[in-house]
Amino acid sequence: MSTVASRTPLARRSFLALGSGALLGLAGCAEGTAASVGSAPTGKLPSGAPPPGTELSISIHSTELQLKASGKLAELPFRVTHWPNFTAGPDVIQGFRARSIQLASNAGLPPIQAQAIGFDTKIVAVQLHEKPLYVFATAPGTDIRSAEDFRGKKLGFSQGQAQGAVLLRAVKEAGLSKDDVTLVPLTSNQFLTALQTKQVDVAPLAEPVLTKYVDQFGKDGARRINTEVVDLLSVLWAPTSVLENGDKLAAVKSFIPFWARGSVWAWEHKERWNQVYYVKDQGVTAQDGRRIVKSLSVPVFPKSWDKAIAWEQETADLLTENGFIPKTRVDSLFDRRFESIAARSVPAEYRK
Repeated sequence: MSTVASRTPLARRSFLALGSGALLGLAGCAEGTAASVGSAPTGKLPSGAPPPGTELSISIHSTELQLKASGKLAELPFRVTHWPNFTAGPDVIQGFRARSIQLASNAGLPPIQAQAIGFDTKIVAVQLHEKPLYVFATAPGTDIRSAEDFRGKKLGFSQGQAQGAVLLRAVKEAGLSKDDVTLVPLTSNQFLTALQTKQVDVAPLAEPVLTKYVDQFGKDGARRINTEVVDLLSVLWAPTSVLENGDKLAAVKSFIPFWARGSVWAWEHKERWNQVYYVKDQGVTAQDGRRIVKSLSVPVFPKSWDKAIAWEQETADLLTENGFIPKTRVDSLFDRRFESIAARSVPAEYRK
């Protein structure tokens, strides 16, 4: 865990903090220049199943549990060699670079961060979340009751993760700027300890971590600060090098319907998913799990990616505005050959 030294405000030219503690600079991108990645892969997608013996390492723990619980895991037409449970964007990027992960699901920000350091990846599927996924939690004993009260406070900030963009949006929507707060550079897995030890006054938490924290420290004055700030996108993404391998390209294409249908299965089997994930895997009570499940939005898979691309561009612009990445265009992050696959794989009520 970082100590008091971690409370230094972020410099304008920040770095991407990886989960291992290593730092990757912004790949030599000069101030004010545009970040770029390689051109989009070309050619038609494979029409059939991946050849026998095709393998992928996939970092999506929730999908693994959904496919096991729904009895669909054995139907995958390729072999999953590993299901590493990496959820933080910086850890996934590191796994991509080490070639230990070939496909992952994250929020929309990590692909932007990968582009900023010059690592070429593509988004191959999109899910929309129309309710907030993150709630701001306060350290015990603070007097913070709204986002407007963030002024002058120390805020836990992870540049390479969705929580970072959510925090910047909340600050902006509260009429504040980065200069009105102190951004404390941490990764999301450090937020809990930072709150408990009062290294930060506020940090964005997702469920079920939020419930565990407030249950433990609510008696000491820790509280939730709700906002209307959403993190719109969950994306399925992969290194471009994986998509340039024909066999693995076929495996990625065949996995997308399993990923989308897994989310639908969890939505339609809420009590079963509560037991499988929140109770048995995450260790919350059944009652808390039901409350968390009830707070989630219906899974939506867009037929067109136009809204997703616009949102991704807005996120990139927000990071640029606050001095964290060069000006960049996100269009090339999306491999639109895959655009309709997720939506076509789910019932009509889950398409948009």
